[in-house]
Amino acid sequence: MSVIDNKKNKVGLLRSGVIVSAMTLLSRFLGLARDIVFASFVGAAAGADAFFVAFKIPNFLRRLFAEGAFAQAFVPVLSEYREKGTHEAVKNLIDRVCGCLGVTLALLTVLVVLAAPAVTVVFAPGFWDDPYKFDLAQQMLRITFPYLLLISLTGFAGAILNSYDRFAIPAFTPVLLNVCLISSAVWVSPYFDQPVIALAWGVLIAGMVQLAFQIPFLWKLRLLPQPKVDFKDDGVKRILLLMAPAIFGVSVSQINLLLDTVLASFLPTGSISWLYYSDRLVELPLGTIAIAIGTVILPSLSRQHVNKNSEQFSATMDWALRCILLVAIPAAIALMMLSAPILSTLFEYGKTTANDIAMSSLSLKAYAIGLLAFMLIKVLAPGYFSRQDTKTPVKIGIIAMFVNMVLNLLLVIPFHFYWQIGHVGLALATSLAAFLNAGLLYRGLRKDKHYHPNKGWGIYIARLFFANVLMAILLFFAISYIDSWSDLSAVQRVINISVICISGLSIYVSALFLVGFRINHIKKA
Repeated sequence: MSVIDNKKNKVGLLRSGVIVSAMTLLSRFLGLARDIVFASFVGAAAGADAFFVAFKIPNFLRRLFAEGAFAQAFVPVLSEYREKGTHEAVKNLIDRVCGCLGVTLALLTVLVVLAAPAVTVVFAPGFWDDPYKFDLAQQMLRITFPYLLLISLTGFAGAILNSYDRFAIPAFTPVLLNVCLISSAVWVSPYFDQPVIALAWGVLIAGMVQLAFQIPFLWKLRLLPQPKVDFKDDGVKRILLLMAPAIFGVSVSQINLLLDTVLASFLPTGSISWLYYSDRLVELPLGTIAIAIGTVILPSLSRQHVNKNSEQFSATMDWALRCILLVAIPAAIALMMLSAPILSTLFEYGKTTANDIAMSSLSLKAYAIGLLAFMLIKVLAPGYFSRQDTKTPVKIGIIAMFVNMVLNLLLVIPFHFYWQIGHVGLALATSLAAFLNAGLLYRGLRKDKHYHPNKGWGIYIARLFFANVLMAILLFFAISYIDSWSDLSAVQRVINISVICISGLSIYVSALFLVGFRINHIKKA
């Protein structure tokens, strides 16, 4: 591959990455607005814990059947059909995958709706001793779980669009979820005896709206599925074989978070909500940058693998890793240092108390420690799945999951009994396990010679170190001037945190520029 082609590929990836990031950023900001509304309307009480469990179960499985394991298995196969086959062959694959996916999820949905109490016991066993939380959780689970079918088909449509480089539409689609949930909380909840149930209906309606939104764009590509159930189809069998182990490889962090929910259900009321609010802030850079880059590079890596272009494959991975470090390190530092001010500014209203903010702040610091690892996993995993290698990530995923479970038990017990902050132990265990996962994924790519770092990493790391140290010093002095964010009005909080964040970003970018970093370094990575 020529240098010119390589540069064009990087510019194209950067442009696509910016588009996806912009759409995702809009969605994440609306997601924060949604969580602010949640905090005001339901706070961190028993009803909030019940809803977050009922929402997390289908949302967790969404990561497996939609943009997670399914996409990682489906996109490489679809890319191969597109590169080597005809449009008709691609359409036939899509029809059969849609039929098999749809019937499988429909059966799963019926099963879970009928067995909602048992499923609630499995995912939140600590609710068993609290009849109110348990009944509310299983009641809302029956409403929210069909969302899995709808959002998985939405993810299926999005994977097709991404494979044809139509990144903006799938990236914008989550905005509709947040709009529906905000509307449900603000305008629909007053009509319910238990307002939190309105949020569950909002989830279901959002699934319908998101799926309907993508249909016209598939029709324009002449790829609107006509579902056919054929599990014997070669393409379907290949996807199923790739998908089964991929569930572990790509979704380890989500499985770890779900294990946190199970253990947190035994902790004091509010623990699940504290973890939820802190996790939502970590999801902002994770979703805006890491998932966007992972989404953009997967089709490219798949095509490069099919065309046996190993140099371009490695160069694409190198570009992705540099982009991640550029954002992940300052984001992690900022979230650790500004955890309480940010949480107070966003959520300390209505039913959310200062104690809720203090508890959420501690778990946010613990999650922020692992932010770099969370983001690295999102771009390292495609390096395997694009080559249709799911065995290696599953082995790594099992190791990381086992370590996370052990760390959960080792950390949650002393954190709970000595300091009454067991939820912090859960968050810290998740972060430490994520570093192990990312490290093993990276080592595997290097060992098998699928990735080799380009020149210039030494000076790149030095520039990042210098800029992040200057930013951390500024943030330290900036937050020391305010003793209690809870005593400030909402307007004062917003103004102060905005000034601090803009100042931190400005000093970071200026410091990078001062030591010679230019945006061309990312384009040429």
